[in-house]
Amino acid sequence: MRYLPLLFDLRGKPCLLVGGGEVALRKAKFLLKAGAALSVVAPDICPDLEALLQRFDAAVLRQAFEAELVAKQQLVVAATNDKAVNELVANRCRELGVLVNTVDAPDHCDVIFPAIVDRDPVLVAVSSSATAPVLARKIRADIESSTPANIGALAAFIDQRRALVRRELDESAVRLFWESVVESEVAERVMAGHLDSAEQLFEEKLRAACEQGQCGEVYLIGAGPGDPDLLTFKALRLLQRADVVLYDRLVSDAIIAMARRDADLVYVGKARSDHSVPQPQINQMLLDYASQGKKVARLKGGDPFVFGRGGEEIAGLSAAKIPFQVVPGITAANGCACYAGIPLTHRDYAHSVRFITGHLKAEANEHDWKQLVDPAQTLVIYMGLLGLENICKQLVAHGAAPELPVALIERGTTASQQIHIGTLASIADIIANRDVHAPTLLIVGNVVQLHDSLRWC
Repeated sequence: MRYLPLLFDLRGKPCLLVGGGEVALRKAKFLLKAGAALSVVAPDICPDLEALLQRFDAAVLRQAFEAELVAKQQLVVAATNDKAVNELVANRCRELGVLVNTVDAPDHCDVIFPAIVDRDPVLVAVSSSATAPVLARKIRADIESSTPANIGALAAFIDQRRALVRRELDESAVRLFWESVVESEVAERVMAGHLDSAEQLFEEKLRAACEQGQCGEVYLIGAGPGDPDLLTFKALRLLQRADVVLYDRLVSDAIIAMARRDADLVYVGKARSDHSVPQPQINQMLLDYASQGKKVARLKGGDPFVFGRGGEEIAGLSAAKIPFQVVPGITAANGCACYAGIPLTHRDYAHSVRFITGHLKAEANEHDWKQLVDPAQTLVIYMGLLGLENICKQLVAHGAAPELPVALIERGTTASQQIHIGTLASIADIIANRDVHAPTLLIVGNVVQLHDSLRWC
């Protein structure tokens, strides 16, 4: 069940608070700060609440609740210690179509009081939909600690100049201009109280924006192996700046949901022999969107420069002199190995690690299998599920011990992660009897022996 967080405008609106104790005091503080025309009804009112109501010249009715008091109210809050009275208030409100908040009774609420971070005029509300108020307050505290105390001054500064910017810039450039402002020295100086120098820098930025016109940019972002918590701060910041997001099959829904709500989401996912959008077309799409002045996020699973064709995709951008940034991601080898409790290197087991792909371009030759066989090396194979049997046979044929440990990790770092342990001689048969889902990663080497003792998730 979802409730409407109490964020609508209450200034001057008639609101009724039923109750006179400590809980009612907390609700009264919220309502009075929001500017509500508050009336309180209760037979007894605690001293602190009474003092607060006197300070704001709020109406006080020292009596029991009566049903007719609900009429013509914008909002009613039932905050007594008597559940029967609170339920009576809620029922009467429902009969008259008046919004009601009932303390500790979600089933009798139309609206709820969120945990608030107040940086007037900036207001951040956190709600658990009445399920876990303590959790909402914890999240509120986290946001409070990372939100500058004077950010409200920046909001006011922007508000005073919005009309000017709309007159000077094309509509499509306005949002991008303000994004550059809030991340610039202009914002820092406003929040530090240096308004004269902030105004000077602002005017310089606006002149430059008018002269330059639209300028697109591409962000090649590594989304990591699956767990959204592994996304970097920079990746998240640029993702939320983008007008268009092109994403691969291996990028999780949770990460895609972090994009701006009004961004265009374009699926260009690829699986082996099943490219929904061919690579040359993806390269051209990046050029086309950026040429239109858009900020484009190209989301790729893992790291874009580790078997991610990132170099191919930015080559055209470089030739066309379109600005781009590359944001590294945690590659699948590191992420999946860590979540499986398998260190890729270990002084007692492996002094080096090598990454290869399970399938090459059609015209490429086979791997040099002899170089891949080294008992003191960890071999990590991306996209190796389809060729698993051949990979194992080739390694054994070129000198690897058949009993060399192997781990096949499917959907690594996600809640659906599965780890299959075997040897070069047995892993293909083990997998043949299981329903294995891509993406998968193959780790070959003695470090796999550590999985049982070091696994943690």
